[in-house]
Amino acid sequence: MRRASTLASSVFSRTLTSTLHDCSGLSTTSASTINHRFLHAALFSTTTSTGSSNTRRIFNPFSISLGLAGALVSAAAAASLSQEVLAKEPPPAELVPKEVVLYQYEACPFCNKVKAYLDYYDIPYKVVEVNPISKKEIKWSDYKKVPILLVDGEQLVDSSAIIDKLGNKIHGKEIVDSASDKDDDEEKKWRRWVDNHLVHILSPNIYRNTSEALESFDYITSNGNFSFTERITVKYAGAAAMYFVSKNLKKKYNITDERAALYEAVETWVDALNGREFLGGSKPNLADLAVFGVLRPIRNLRSGRDMVEQTRIGDWYTRMENAVGESSRMKA
Repeated sequence: MRRASTLASSVFSRTLTSTLHDCSGLSTTSASTINHRFLHAALFSTTTSTGSSNTRRIFNPFSISLGLAGALVSAAAAASLSQEVLAKEPPPAELVPKEVVLYQYEACPFCNKVKAYLDYYDIPYKVVEVNPISKKEIKWSDYKKVPILLVDGEQLVDSSAIIDKLGNKIHGKEIVDSASDKDDDEEKKWRRWVDNHLVHILSPNIYRNTSEALESFDYITSNGNFSFTERITVKYAGAAAMYFVSKNLKKKYNITDERAALYEAVETWVDALNGREFLGGSKPNLADLAVFGVLRPIRNLRSGRDMVEQTRIGDWYTRMENAVGESSRMKA
């Protein structure tokens, strides 16, 4: 068994090292182990701080894991029949883009932020699932990370920037002028919190122990864009690698108890609601959609189930499911 595990890890490492694009900006001389070029290529994401023109590369191991992409289906507990189903907010028909194509990893938290926005505003979109090893689906682009959104042929990158630019296209100045400065500042603050804090807590939780690491990679490899060989090697070698990487992440982000950190984060979010249905008041704003988007991929994992059972997040999450509604993704 030990020999088989070693062989799988060796194959996995050699395969990924030879095929993945190293987008981390770090030296490639140390790419002799599994968590170098693979982790850097597949699991680095970039984000643009809301309200800023500065684009930063964020180490997001959660995108690595979930970024290996598979269609992790989010099916939280269904809302009671007595609950009101909130209406979506589709933009005027003349402002809806004619063609929207999302290049993604199905379970990537940043990709899910974009999808939550598209779903809520009922903007039809096509999806191209990217193979995180070959990335052949985005070879046409100079940008080698996901999400990438093509809007009537124009390439938009970086999840927060995508949402801002798409919002300008479908709402123009109307959405900006309708919000008070106080509300706008609050929304930006919590959007930054999602990118700079919440996402960093997720990886240590989904890889907390060997069984949860295998659970995560089972979802990823069962639904992702992988060949048969990739599926086998990624599942076992990837789960083993990320279990150990998660320990280093706890040190990097000063996390002592990963579950306690997750619970504290979502309780902080619930406190921020201050009794409101959503941070946006009677309807979700961009911060609501961002939090919902990054949490949606873990909802049916052990960490997500624990999160809902042990904190007050469940009611808000169910309201968000109702508000976002069915996906506006176009079937192939």
